[in-house]
Amino acid sequence: MSFNFAVTTNARFGAGKFNELHTMIGVPGAPIQGKKALIVISNGRSTRANGYLDRLEDELRQAGVEYVVFDKVSSNPTKPVAEEGGKFAKEQSCDFIVALGGGSVIDAAKAIGLMATNPSSNLWDYVMFGTGGKQQPPMPSLPIVAITTTAGTGSETDGGAVITNPETQEKTGIFGPGTMPVVAIIDPELMMSVPAKFKAYQGFDALFHSTEGFISNKRNEMSRMIASEAIRSVSGNLARAIAEPDNIEAMTRVAFGSYLSGIQMCVGSCVSAHPLEHALSARHEKLPHGAGLIMISRAFYQAFIDKHVMDERFIELAQLMGMEDADKPEDFITALVRMQKDCGVDDLKMSDYGILPEELPGMVQNAKDTLGTNFLNDPVALTDEEYLQIYQKSYR
Repeated sequence: MSFNFAVTTNARFGAGKFNELHTMIGVPGAPIQGKKALIVISNGRSTRANGYLDRLEDELRQAGVEYVVFDKVSSNPTKPVAEEGGKFAKEQSCDFIVALGGGSVIDAAKAIGLMATNPSSNLWDYVMFGTGGKQQPPMPSLPIVAITTTAGTGSETDGGAVITNPETQEKTGIFGPGTMPVVAIIDPELMMSVPAKFKAYQGFDALFHSTEGFISNKRNEMSRMIASEAIRSVSGNLARAIAEPDNIEAMTRVAFGSYLSGIQMCVGSCVSAHPLEHALSARHEKLPHGAGLIMISRAFYQAFIDKHVMDERFIELAQLMGMEDADKPEDFITALVRMQKDCGVDDLKMSDYGILPEELPGMVQNAKDTLGTNFLNDPVALTDEEYLQIYQKSYR
């Protein structure tokens, strides 16, 4: 048995934990020190409309911390916005970052944190994949507080960020020293107001972080244990959290599964499903990441089931998702499709987001160029033609 567990984030989990933020920053002995914060939020209205920004500002005032707000992050955060945010943080002499939002906001905050402290003004100099400059950032990021308002990416728990370069149509991972959040607030009360379809997209993203880790050839006993509980928590509660938007218990269980899935990515790995989706939403930025994963999921997992290389893992996945009598790998597909129907996301179409069939062959290469390391984690290597068939079988 062998694994590396190095998840250093101080996580405050549970309903009402947002109200404890002022004890975690600025004050003597707190994990985050400094007197001025850069608040990073999305370019949408929900953070302000739901009163979350007002509450965050009040927490900072209680801690005696000044702040400025950067509110330009989109649902698929981009290189130019991260660079602008880093420049703004430098100009404002910010000591740390508070990211308030979903995975996109937290990912953007990590990239902004690196740009605020490092010499290059070009984020892509610090990207290790595709056309990136493959330079290790010489300086650590500004310290990051991650306050997640969604249950999906687990970005509050890990050190990676996913950023899109519109010029090269690459969507890839960015890592660097200090990008692991120092403090994370996972308060399910902040997630209750998420619209049903986005709650579903985010929940499936969390689920797939762990189902991918479960079948990865890099799986270890620690990642298996964490992924198992994440899968149980998300699959057993997501439909209820959507159908009953005031059900704090169901939302808490989904949030717990999302948090665990972030840890799974630290101690285990994802496989090629994630870069295959990134290739879709890099070119079509309005496609939510979770929706893209749902679109390709049935064909993706079926491709490996057909190889019969990990039959017992797929049977166990079906059992974790509630099919106690599962006895064949195809039962996982049955459980997956049932969950998608229960969550109202079984009819998603690539064509609704402007994706064309003729684009698909180029996306396989794009996925390999931008995050090829994930393909090395697949249960068995597929050919480029087989990866293309996953897209083609998923296309509607």
